[in-house]
Amino acid sequence: MNPNEPSAAVPGALAPAVAVEAELPTPVPTPDVQKVSARYIWLMVLAQFGVFVAFITPLAISLAIRVNQLAPANQEYLGYITGAGALVVMIVGPFLGMASDRTRTRIGRRRPFMIGGTVLGVISLLVMAFAPNVLVLGAGWILAQIGWGQVLGNLQISTADRLPESQRGKVAGLTGFSTQIAPVFGVVIAGGFAADPFLLFMVPGVVGVVLVALFVLFVHEADSRGMVFSENLTATSMLRKYIYNPRRYPDFSWNWLGRFLFYFGLTLNTTFTAFFFASRLDIPIEQVSGIIAALGGAGVLATTIGALGGGFLSDRLRRRRLFVLLGGAFMAAGMIMMAVSADITLLMSGSLITSVGIGMFSAVDQALLLDVLPEKSTDAGRFMSITGFATSIPQSSAPLIAPLFLAIGAVGDQKNYTLLFFVAAAFVLLGGAVIMRIRSVR
Repeated sequence: MNPNEPSAAVPGALAPAVAVEAELPTPVPTPDVQKVSARYIWLMVLAQFGVFVAFITPLAISLAIRVNQLAPANQEYLGYITGAGALVVMIVGPFLGMASDRTRTRIGRRRPFMIGGTVLGVISLLVMAFAPNVLVLGAGWILAQIGWGQVLGNLQISTADRLPESQRGKVAGLTGFSTQIAPVFGVVIAGGFAADPFLLFMVPGVVGVVLVALFVLFVHEADSRGMVFSENLTATSMLRKYIYNPRRYPDFSWNWLGRFLFYFGLTLNTTFTAFFFASRLDIPIEQVSGIIAALGGAGVLATTIGALGGGFLSDRLRRRRLFVLLGGAFMAAGMIMMAVSADITLLMSGSLITSVGIGMFSAVDQALLLDVLPEKSTDAGRFMSITGFATSIPQSSAPLIAPLFLAIGAVGDQKNYTLLFFVAAAFVLLGGAVIMRIRSVR
């Protein structure tokens, strides 16, 4: 997710998502659209907040608690579960994105997928809450990735459909801020229900259902039944659209690569956070939710500075790349501080700096993605789904690779979290640097 010329090829890291096609002319840019209303913006912010409360809370703490309950001697199962879920989404995501582009209904193209995804997401939470073993827990997480992932994906595709350039940084900053504080909110909720698996998963899920329902009910989407397409969507054409020519869209490709590197580092950092805190602070895993919530609460202000400050300033100054680079640098510095921490003070300082970096990178890079997204009017879902590879591949591979770093130099039950966090810092910093190769956006 380099050369300066538009015809240059992108490195092999893009191989799962791209392939070389016949050289095609660069399409004429799509005219900018009208500004959206304040109602659209705030309902979008709330809906994405709700999805993250329902969806990321399990990743942040609930899955770790359930793994510890079902297989206390096998913490590595958490990495296998999260990796398997991301792998499934990597396979099915582009097809669902293309289906969204081609859906013809009275309520539009995107809302049917939000509704169906929410239903499947609730089912997935029930499966995880009542899972009798790790295998069923993993199946529930896969359903959650598909269901809640479709809700979030179509919310983001909606922004590609409707946001003009002048509002992209602002909206990305607001949604980035909301989605960064949502896990903190979810962890606070989960901390009160750690002993009750049903409430542990379902209370955050209810928040997601309510806030997504508000968006679906009160944001109008045009009737899509009259849409006409130049070709029918067949199994062959879907497979062909699964790939694209990076030489035709070099800036989109560099954004993809930068996002891939950043989220690989982020996933290395976050997958084992609960176990890392328990190890460094020498406390049981069940008590970690309170510590994470306290650190996350202090990080709300830091995330606000990163997401809102970066998003709004990138619109005002009409510069995206610098803020993305700064986001990667802040996060790398915070990870290194956490890696070498020996007490709660340094751990908290590193967490705050990391929050600034995550907020700034995720918000401004989302606006940057909308700036370079190809074929917005016809294939926004397709290219947003291809962008999804930049997060799903790291989410599927990083948890499987992380135990290798944890095992290097490990003694007894102690894991090498210091090495893992240093490697993660290197990846996020490189992700920010790669974005600087984009040429069509300042």
